[in-house]
Amino acid sequence: MLNATLKPLLKKRKKPASQYLFPLAAAYAALLLPWSSLALLMGVPAPPGLYSVFGHAHELLIGYAMLVVAGYLLGPIESVKIRSLIAVWLLARAGFLFFPGSPWAWSGALAVAGLTAAWTVPRFARSAKKWRNKTTAPLLLILCTLLVFAAQPAWQGQTILVELLLGLALLMFFMGGRIIAPAVAGHLLRQQRSLQARVQPNIEGAVLILLFVALALYPLPTLFSEQLAGALVLLCGLFTMLRLLRWQLWHCLTRPDLLLLASGYAWLAIGLCLLGWALLFKSAWLSAGVHALTVGALGTLTVTVMARTQLMQRYRDPNARPLSHVAGVLINAAAVLRVIPALMGQQSSVWLLSAAGLWTLGFLLLLLVFWHTRSALKLPA
Repeated sequence: MLNATLKPLLKKRKKPASQYLFPLAAAYAALLLPWSSLALLMGVPAPPGLYSVFGHAHELLIGYAMLVVAGYLLGPIESVKIRSLIAVWLLARAGFLFFPGSPWAWSGALAVAGLTAAWTVPRFARSAKKWRNKTTAPLLLILCTLLVFAAQPAWQGQTILVELLLGLALLMFFMGGRIIAPAVAGHLLRQQRSLQARVQPNIEGAVLILLFVALALYPLPTLFSEQLAGALVLLCGLFTMLRLLRWQLWHCLTRPDLLLLASGYAWLAIGLCLLGWALLFKSAWLSAGVHALTVGALGTLTVTVMARTQLMQRYRDPNARPLSHVAGVLINAAAVLRVIPALMGQQSSVWLLSAAGLWTLGFLLLLLVFWHTRSALKLPA
């Protein structure tokens, strides 16, 4: 009887983690990523952790992306857990930015990884039935482990960044597909159309396996391991593009949210192809592939998913605030300015700073959407 009385009260005390972690992640992306670009290109004063390409990538993939991942996957959660995660995340950011490589930095990373893994992995390990769904739990464990390694000075290099990028690409492929496929199918159903190719389990399963194998192969010191990993990543890019085409997004021209999700998924396919090509043939397209995946895929998908989640919770309409669409378009434009010059070998500070400016403006608009759609954003006691 007592449990039956307490259960509704405990449920009410939970709030979606996204309501607090998404605005924090957006504010961090708007400030820190352009700041690091200015520090690298123009010598603008910045914390020591931002004076390197590694620091720039680290804060994008870990400081920003992993916070968005936690906000999306945690779901409704107790206030004490939200407060704890925000506190250790802030400590970890301060440690990496001001004392990179210090015990403060790696202990903060360990705390963030530990809490994120403890509160997300069991949930997906228990609820998953099909083997494709079961891959989420080990992938989260891998990402959290890489998060800790990346805080160690001995591991701070290209290998750990590419591993993080491949892990996040795998998560974007899986989660992005699970968002886009049902949303497109529902929209086409309202048009009295049917979508036969929804989740596309064969393609999904193939890409999951191939990317996991690439994750295992890339860091190996054996001969041709990098090239073989590159071939698998390139193949995954082609499969991803095929999956996207089979969703028939040309029937969704009246749904800007779906078009922006599709553009992010297209950047994912392009980025995997470019990264795979660069690893396979050791070409100069590595930078183009990395930024297609980070600015293009990660930027567009996270901005759109964060806005869409907020608007669905608030209005049950993912297109209720068109300003969120402008934010997504700006991130896409930033990706074009970052990727096209890299493909042409014509990188310049003008292109880089323009891309950083568009990125910042996009996230500021997203923050404005969060502000306009706020509803008593106060943590329960």
